[in-house]
Amino acid sequence: MNNPVFSQKERNIIILLIVLTLGGILLYATRGIFGAFLGTLVMYTLFRTLNIFFIEKWRWPKPLSAVVIIILSIFIIVLPFVGIGSMLVRKAIELQENPVWIKQVIDAINKFAGDTLGKPDLLKEQLQSSAAYFGTLLTAVLGGAANVFIEVTVMYFILYFLFVNYQGFENGILYYLPFDEEQAVVFGTELKNITYSNIVGQTIIAIVQGGCLAIGFWIFGVNDALFWGVICAILSFIPLLGPPLIFVPATLILLSQGQTWQGIGLLIWGFGLVINIDNVLRFIINKKIGNIHPLITVIGVIIGLPLFGLIGLVYGPLLLAYFLIAVKIYKANKRLSLKREELEKRKE
Repeated sequence: MNNPVFSQKERNIIILLIVLTLGGILLYATRGIFGAFLGTLVMYTLFRTLNIFFIEKWRWPKPLSAVVIIILSIFIIVLPFVGIGSMLVRKAIELQENPVWIKQVIDAINKFAGDTLGKPDLLKEQLQSSAAYFGTLLTAVLGGAANVFIEVTVMYFILYFLFVNYQGFENGILYYLPFDEEQAVVFGTELKNITYSNIVGQTIIAIVQGGCLAIGFWIFGVNDALFWGVICAILSFIPLLGPPLIFVPATLILLSQGQTWQGIGLLIWGFGLVINIDNVLRFIINKKIGNIHPLITVIGVIIGLPLFGLIGLVYGPLLLAYFLIAVKIYKANKRLSLKREELEKRKE
């Protein structure tokens, strides 16, 4: 019998190289729907407890539980996003058909800046400096919106099978994770807390801030209060920086139109109430659910918007938080390995 060309060790190395090559090809091929995989992880984390409750407490068939949760999530998550997107598209079309309003606003702010600050082209300078960045960002956001239907379809397709076979999925994750059981539990708990904090907690903050700003706009006589409240809710996913992007320009417009007291009132309303809502609610949520540092959220948003489009406001911070959790677990695992090595050396 002829001797094999490769030893067992060499065979393992070759097989590993084949696996890595094929894995790299698969990752490259699915790069366009990476958001669907991340969305599946997020949705599974959010609705895992409910799925287990339906199956183990109410004795529902697994397919029925999966279908009910998917329908429920569509009404709670997907349809509101569709409504917001439709509102934004309608407003964009309206502004495109009536560009005179934008020109009047820019002229009014420039006049106010010239009379008050001695910089008559203030807004023009800011627009020119920001045009390139926001142009690229808008293209990425619109591109992500065009791909969202495919990503949502893939996400729910995968999610259905994960809910139906949740025990096998979780056992497989535990088997292949490079952690021991204790660290796997810590990883799962932190993953759940971070997801709840960013999705549930930040959504509550966004709704409350958007609602308060809409009320403020209505009180101080700003047009389209509901629309700008929705925009504020979206931008509220950027801690501290989001809402001022709405009420500060609105204040300048009111002041430029001679509505001094309304402008001052809106500015006080924004910085006194709307901004502090973020601080108070975030403190409560961090104590009850989990803590995401505002810096992680801001950096995550900057990363997420070009990658995932508008949904990057959510996915970006989550992706960065998951990465930091993995680093934390790695450091803990490394310390544990060093301790074990020291104990073995002492025994020798």
